[in-house]
Amino acid sequence: MLDTTIAAIGRLDERAMADARDRQARLTKPAGSLGALEELSVRLAGLAGTCPPPLPEPAAVAIFAGDHGVHAQGVTPWPQEVTAQMIGNFLAGGAVVNAFARQAGASVTVVDVGVATAPVAGAGTGPAPRLVEANVRRGTRDMTLGAALTRDETRAAVETGIRVAGELVDAGAAILLTGDMGIGNTTPAAALIAAFVGVDATEATGRGTGVDDPTYRHKIEMVATALRRHGPDPADPLGVLAAVGGLEHAALAGLILGAAARRVPVLLDGVIAVSAALAAAAFAPHATGAMVAGHRSAEPGATVALRHLGLTPLIDLGLRLGEGTGALLALPVVTGAVRVLHEVATFDSAGVAEK
Repeated sequence: MLDTTIAAIGRLDERAMADARDRQARLTKPAGSLGALEELSVRLAGLAGTCPPPLPEPAAVAIFAGDHGVHAQGVTPWPQEVTAQMIGNFLAGGAVVNAFARQAGASVTVVDVGVATAPVAGAGTGPAPRLVEANVRRGTRDMTLGAALTRDETRAAVETGIRVAGELVDAGAAILLTGDMGIGNTTPAAALIAAFVGVDATEATGRGTGVDDPTYRHKIEMVATALRRHGPDPADPLGVLAAVGGLEHAALAGLILGAAARRVPVLLDGVIAVSAALAAAAFAPHATGAMVAGHRSAEPGATVALRHLGLTPLIDLGLRLGEGTGALLALPVVTGAVRVLHEVATFDSAGVAEK
């Protein structure tokens, strides 16, 4: 499945992009006055292969959840049980991602791809988010002591993400949004960013949930230790994910690849998503054509990764929650960029004089 998905990912359609640029130039507004939204609409036309591209509605958030062996090294003060507890909160509709999804009219799918303890559904009311049970193993191994995953486990997680992307698109989703949950998952995210971009642990590692100075220094050292132990090769993305990644990181990479193969945009959330996006781009460089950076996470590694991917975030609010929250806040911006091509009159059709 992974190989056929990679083979299906192609370049953006140059003709559709040229049509979108031409239409932007004829709309009743000064040329370039919508800034980054204009180029975003052009890219989305190229992805869809038509101008105007389809409106990105409905939207579907996929939250991939997993636990991490490196948690035992004390990289976060939060207990690992919170991962499963938060899944219950997602399913009950009580998390921030649920509130933002209701506001945006987006569906929420929660995927247990590697939670250490079986999640328990919450007792919310109304239409509940869907839980997909696709646990590859009950949390990763400690990446500072050995490989976090085997290559087979990693491939299984990536292909879980590809399958979820296909299911959501087949159910009607016109844009996919990345979500994540996993106590300690900013530590493997930092290791992935350092490995794929070629920066050191200090530049890639942030404070995650807001750890104190001693824990932050220790976290950087654990990332550096893992990188020294494995020496991951960015030309081997499956190997990098296996050595220092998490099951949710691998599955998110699969979701991105699956969206790109179906030529559906995928709106990236924060540092976990962009670390996974680096893996997806290493598998298939043209996958970046489907990626839209929702926001700039407060985690420093996110900016490092976005720069490497050539992506400019749509909003910058200092967020570092994860779950898909930043992507959901950026969703109306993406919709607006496309709606302009659908609904704004041209100078000719509106009878408005050009300069």
